[in-house]
Amino acid sequence: MERAAGAETEPLLPPRSRPAGAARRLWWRGGSARSAGAPEDATGADNDLYINQAVVFIEDAIQYRSINHRVDSKSLWLYRWYYSRICQWILGLTITIILALAFIETPSSLTVTSDIRYRLPPWDPPCGLTESIELLCFLVFMIDVSVKSYLIGWEEFRKTKWLMAYMLTLIVSLADWIVSLSFFCRENVRIRRILRPFFLLQNSSMMKKTLKSINSTLPEMASVVLLLGVHLSLFTMFAMLLFARTKDGQQDKEWVGYFRNLPDSLTSLLVLLTTANNPDVMIPAYSKNRAYSIFFILFTVLGNLFLMNLLTAIIYNQFRGYLLKSVQSSLFRRRLGIRAAFEVLCPLKETPANAQELYVSVGDLLQVLQKVEMDSRCKQAIMRSLKTCSCDRLSAAQFQKLFEELDKDAVKQHPPSPEYQSHFMRKMQFAFGHPYFGYLGNVVALANIVSICVVLVMDADKQPSERDDFFLGAINCFFILYYLLEMLLKILAMGLKRYLSYPSNRFDGLLTGILLILEIATFAVYGFPHPGWRPELMGLLSLWDMVRLVNMLIVFRFLRIIPNMKFMALVVTTLLDLVKNLRAFAGILVVVFYAFAITGIMLFKGAVVPMGNISIVNTTSGNGSLQCGTYEQLEYWPNNFDDFAAAVVTLWDVMVVNNWQVFLEAFSRYSSPWAKTYFVAWWLISSVIWVNLFVALLLENFIHKWDRRCHREPLSDIEYQRTVELMFRDVLEEPTEEELMERLHQHPHLHLCR
Repeated sequence: MERAAGAETEPLLPPRSRPAGAARRLWWRGGSARSAGAPEDATGADNDLYINQAVVFIEDAIQYRSINHRVDSKSLWLYRWYYSRICQWILGLTITIILALAFIETPSSLTVTSDIRYRLPPWDPPCGLTESIELLCFLVFMIDVSVKSYLIGWEEFRKTKWLMAYMLTLIVSLADWIVSLSFFCRENVRIRRILRPFFLLQNSSMMKKTLKSINSTLPEMASVVLLLGVHLSLFTMFAMLLFARTKDGQQDKEWVGYFRNLPDSLTSLLVLLTTANNPDVMIPAYSKNRAYSIFFILFTVLGNLFLMNLLTAIIYNQFRGYLLKSVQSSLFRRRLGIRAAFEVLCPLKETPANAQELYVSVGDLLQVLQKVEMDSRCKQAIMRSLKTCSCDRLSAAQFQKLFEELDKDAVKQHPPSPEYQSHFMRKMQFAFGHPYFGYLGNVVALANIVSICVVLVMDADKQPSERDDFFLGAINCFFILYYLLEMLLKILAMGLKRYLSYPSNRFDGLLTGILLILEIATFAVYGFPHPGWRPELMGLLSLWDMVRLVNMLIVFRFLRIIPNMKFMALVVTTLLDLVKNLRAFAGILVVVFYAFAITGIMLFKGAVVPMGNISIVNTTSGNGSLQCGTYEQLEYWPNNFDDFAAAVVTLWDVMVVNNWQVFLEAFSRYSSPWAKTYFVAWWLISSVIWVNLFVALLLENFIHKWDRRCHREPLSDIEYQRTVELMFRDVLEEPTEEELMERLHQHPHLHLCR
C-alpha cells in the first residue's frame, strides 16, 4: 500500500463479522479491516478478488517476482497485463531495437568490410530517422517505468534504486535526444548511446543479481589486483635498472625496444603478464646474456602462474558464496509467494472455532490453478495430486509442499514402441531397436569421416580441373543411402512418435533429410558420378561447393556419438546447461561490450588512417620497410573503431589478448599515449574479471553435474532434475514459518494481523 498517498477507493478485503471463539485474522487495506472467521458474509465479488490475488501471488512465485505490489482488483488486472507474454515481448523487442540502432546510425556498420583501405563510404541515415525510432523506444520505456511505479507505489518506488536509476537514465537520454536534434544530428558525442545497455540490465532480475554478486566480490578481487599492481611496479623498476641505456648502442636493444621509459616498461611487463609478447620481450637481453632469462621467468611465474590463478580461486570462492545468496533469495521469493496465496485463500474456507491451524479448500485451489499461467506439466502434476488427495482441505505445510513441483524439471517420458503381431516383425524390431544397431551407425559415421579425410588429403594440392570427384561422390551416395535406411529401420522399430521423442534421432533425421535433398539436387544438375566426373563450372553453384556442403553436414552428423560416450555426454550436458546459466553473464558482457564500443568510437573514430594518407609511418630507418610486428606490417587495418561492428570485433581481439600489444602501441601512436588506459581497463574487466567469473561458473556447474553423476539414484520412468535457477538446491535452506510471516507483515499493500 502507498502509505503516504492515502487509501485506495476499493478496500482489499471488506470487514466481516467473526463468530465467537474463531481465530482472529485481520487483513488491513486502506484503513479497512475484516476478520476471517465468517466466509458466509463474503460477497461473490470479494471471493473473486481473493482468487485473483492468489493467482497473482502464485505467478509471482513461479517467476521469482516480488509480491510487494498493489493487490486491488484494478491493479491486479494491470499487473497481469504488464507481465503478459505480449507486453514482455514488446518490451524485449524495444530493448533489442534500441541496442541494434548502433549498427545503422552514424557511423553506420552497413559496409562489406571494415578495412579502412577498401571500405566504401557507409550509408549515412538522414537526420531524424534513427531519432524517431529512439523516441518510440523511449515512449515504451516511459510507459514501462510508469506502470512499475504505480504498481509498487511511490513509497516503494523511492526505495528502489534500480527504478530511480531507470527514470534518471530516461531523463538524461531524452535531454541528449533533444540536444542531438538541435544540432541537426551532427554532434560527435551522444551520451544516450552509452546509457542504452542500462535498459537491458534493469529488465533482467538475474542480471541484476549477478551484477550485485560481482559487486560484492570486488573487494576481494581488488586486493589481488592491487597485489598484481605491486608485483608489476616492482619488476618495472628492476627492469629499468637492469636494462638501462649504455654507451654501446648495439647492446641497448632491450632498452630501445621495451624499456625506454616508465610507460613503455609498464606496458611491456603488463603484456608479458598475459604472455602475449613472450618470448619476444626477452630475446634481446637473452641474446646478450643467458642470465637475464631468470628475471623474465621469475616475473612470469609469480605473476601469471601464481597471482592470476590465485585471482581465479578467490573469484570462484567468493562469487559462489554470493551467487548462492542470490539463489537463496530467489527461493525465499518463491516460498513467500506461495505462502501469500495460502493466506489470501484461507478466509474462503470456514474455520472451526477451536481450530489451531488454518486450511485452504481444495476446491478453491483448483479454481485458482485454472487461472494460473504456468507450465502445463507442473499444473497437471499439482492437479493430479489434488484429485488423488483424500482430504478436502490443505494446511500451510501441505499447500507449500504441493508447489515444490515448481522446483523440478521432468524429463519427458518417451512414448511406447509399437506392438507387432508378426513374429518376423518382432524380430526386426528387436534387432533394429537394439543399442548395438546404434553403435553400428556410429562406426559407419566414423568410416564416412575417415573416407572424407583421405580424399581431402589426396586432393589438397590439386587444382579444381585436376580433381576427380567420382570417388567422393560415390562414397557420399553410399553413406547417405545407409543413413536413410538406418533412419527408416529405426522408425520401424521404435515407431515415429518414440523416434522423434529423442533429440539425437531428430538431429539425425534432420541432417539425413538435408543430405538426401542435396544429393538429389546434385544428381539432377550434374548426373550420376562416373570416372572423370568434374563438372565444377556448371551452374551457379559448382559441384565442389555442393560436395563441400554435404561433407560439412556429414562431419556435423558425427556428433551423434556424443550420447553414447558417458564422460563426453557429461561434458556436453555441462556445456549446454552452462549456456542456460550464462544468460545473465552473457547479458552483462553485452552491456560492457556495448559501453566500451561506444566509448571507443567516441575516442578513436577516424584515428587510424591508411598509410597513403599519412606523412609519417612506422618504418625502419634503413630502407623504409615496415617494422615487424606493428599494426601496419600485420595489416590489422580492419580492427578499428570507425563503426560499432568494427569496434566490437576489435574489443574481442583485445579480450583474447593474443597480440594485444599491437593495439596498445598503434592507438597510442595514432591518437594519444593515454589510449593505453582504455585498453588496459578493457583487459581488466573482460579478460581478468569476466573470464575468471566464467571459469568459476564452469567449475561450479561441472562439479554439480559430477556429484549428481556419482550419487545418482536409479531412475524412474520420469526423471526429475533441478531447474537452472536452483542449481544449488541441495545446499539451500528452506525459510521458516516465522520468516515468511514476518515478511508478509511487512507487505506495503497487504497487512495481516494474527
